[in-house]
Amino acid sequence: MRVANTLREFVTDLKAQRLRTTLTVLGITWGTVAVVVLLAFGVGLERQTRKRAHGLGDRIVILWGGRTTVTFQGFPEGRYIRLHEDDGPLLQREIPDIVSLSPEYNQWGTRVRRGVATANPNITGIYPIYGEMRNIIPETGGRFINSNDQAERRRVAVLGDELAELLFDDEEPVGQQVFIGQVPFTVVGVMRPKLQNSSYNGRDKDRVFIPASTHTAVFGNRYVGNFVYRTADPDLTKQVEERVYEVLGRRYTFDPNDEDALAVWDTAEFEKLFKYLFLGFHAFFALVGCFTLTVGGIGVANIMYIVVRERTREIGIKRSVGATKRDILLQFITETFMIVGLGAVFGFLCSWGVVWLLGFVPMQEFVGTPTISPVVATVTLLLLAAIAFMAGLFPARKAANLDPVECLRY
Repeated sequence: MRVANTLREFVTDLKAQRLRTTLTVLGITWGTVAVVVLLAFGVGLERQTRKRAHGLGDRIVILWGGRTTVTFQGFPEGRYIRLHEDDGPLLQREIPDIVSLSPEYNQWGTRVRRGVATANPNITGIYPIYGEMRNIIPETGGRFINSNDQAERRRVAVLGDELAELLFDDEEPVGQQVFIGQVPFTVVGVMRPKLQNSSYNGRDKDRVFIPASTHTAVFGNRYVGNFVYRTADPDLTKQVEERVYEVLGRRYTFDPNDEDALAVWDTAEFEKLFKYLFLGFHAFFALVGCFTLTVGGIGVANIMYIVVRERTREIGIKRSVGATKRDILLQFITETFMIVGLGAVFGFLCSWGVVWLLGFVPMQEFVGTPTISPVVATVTLLLLAAIAFMAGLFPARKAANLDPVECLRY
């Protein structure tokens, strides 16, 4: 009954002061749109950036040989550390936390051709597990390098999507041959297009992947370019890195504390950087939206002070017939929440409309698709609730503390 009476009084006041109430509701609507759309942009940008980062690989570590900078056990500084393929089994045997590992051979300057179409890509020799670690997923109808290819040194190749388009145009590449130098290779797969915002040996879309065993047989490389490995838990990468230095330090006789003896790129650390970066973005967007909502909240508070003044005699009558301070307090706080709630409903509807329209703008590749996630909606509702409470509390307290006698004289 009390809620029904409050709702009736709110509707009556709304009809009596349409322009004033409409402007107040619009202030909350605009603030809601600002918060929701800004946070939705932040979510879309974060997801797109993470998607691009995972184009390099999911929680992988890339290991290169380096150059020593300190003397150790009679060996001078300045020695180059060149890694061999059999370092991989050694690392996996000595460090059980390395669950996946592949060497990576790289050959530049060898022409790849098919008919009159030619290219000079990075020809990469790898193990089958490499595709999973680096998120190289073949298109339907093709496959990645498998264990039989590696064991039998098969002349098979997986092409990056743009390289395949260059060599084959609109033809189906799988099952056809390309020449790497003078050696024919059968194309068994084409990489599915992916976003990739970082690389270390060229973009995957422009590379040729062949079995590591075939690579060494064709090109005769003694040293691997680098290793790619993944740990059981991304939080273990630092401990594993220390063990890698210890194991290879014993093998190649360098100081395990000499960081320059090896080069390590831990993409998990890169992802943590993104996490903190976007945490700052979200906080900034929320702060800007909060300021906008606060302006709207000030407008609501001003209106409620005016309402209290206009209804002073009404407050006196209610107090004289038994209404308590608590009743008056709840009445005006409830009315404030109704005004803010009305603005919030319109604000969310407008926000969804704006986000839906932005989905048709060709900008997804750069900033992602703005998304109103449950977190965005929850944060906005909490901000609105706080604004409504603060905007209604002080006018309501003033109304509750009015002297009933003075109110009746008003």
